[in-house]
Amino acid sequence: MPVSGEQLLPFADIVRKGDAERLWTGQSLLIEPHSALAHAAGAGARIPMGTSVTLMPLRHPFQTALQARSLAALTGQPFVAGLGTGPEPFVRSLRGQGYASPLTAVREYATIVRDLLAGEVVELVGEYHAMGGALVAMDTPRVELGLGVLRRKMAELAGELADVAITWLAPPSYLAEVIVPALARGAERADRPRPRVAAVVHVSLDAPGRDHERIVLEASKAHLQAPHYADMLRRAGIEVDPRDLPKTVARLLDSGTAAVGGADDILRAVEAYREAGADEVVLSTIGIQTVDGTRASLDALRTITAARRSVR
Repeated sequence: MPVSGEQLLPFADIVRKGDAERLWTGQSLLIEPHSALAHAAGAGARIPMGTSVTLMPLRHPFQTALQARSLAALTGQPFVAGLGTGPEPFVRSLRGQGYASPLTAVREYATIVRDLLAGEVVELVGEYHAMGGALVAMDTPRVELGLGVLRRKMAELAGELADVAITWLAPPSYLAEVIVPALARGAERADRPRPRVAAVVHVSLDAPGRDHERIVLEASKAHLQAPHYADMLRRAGIEVDPRDLPKTVARLLDSGTAAVGGADDILRAVEAYREAGADEVVLSTIGIQTVDGTRASLDALRTITAARRSVR
């Protein structure tokens, strides 16, 4: 979670120089992510951007569509508007109650956002969300609808509705065996192309004194304690023990879910995700950022992208 707009700029510069294809940010509760990205755009970062993901209860779908389109206009580049429900206690704290059917909530919300971005007049009164009207017409680069997917049913829904399916902590084997086939089934039902897959992968690059398990634990401990992530990982064959998270993290490393080691090791892990069906691999240095700070996080990304450049 950035604490200033300037903090994003050197990360954006990696994309601006052509060493990466898109700047991604997750949901921040310090500086709101669309505001932070708009700051970067105003500072000259006219680059492709995306959110992975922003949480639906925080804003009406009209506001989500408007903010996403605004960033496409400000950057002059395509934008991926990634959406997710958030954990059930968070949803309940904002709405007074959780979603009895998260699938229904996502279907309604994503349909409104998709149709608004397509320039349509939306008339929808659903169980959780309602909309009557349209965005004022404006010509901008394309905004793609992204959905965070963990399990089969949400992946099938993304196949029906989304342009991008975004995974987080999903092992490559689970991606290949569960997520990609489910996306294909949903897309076939809706008679549309399968969404592309963006896989967020936590990385920890070798450095003196760096403990990879600690880095990955810092990056993932909140998610590992969330029931929906724990359930997904168990379905993927990774047992999650909330009382012994270091042991769980060791399993993440063994399964190739996180990418650790030297730059070549990390590139091999990225290639495993691509072979599993990921079209875009998002390098997450959240753990390095938390433990060692921004400079270490940037150094890792620069080293990894330089290594990728050398083998193209």
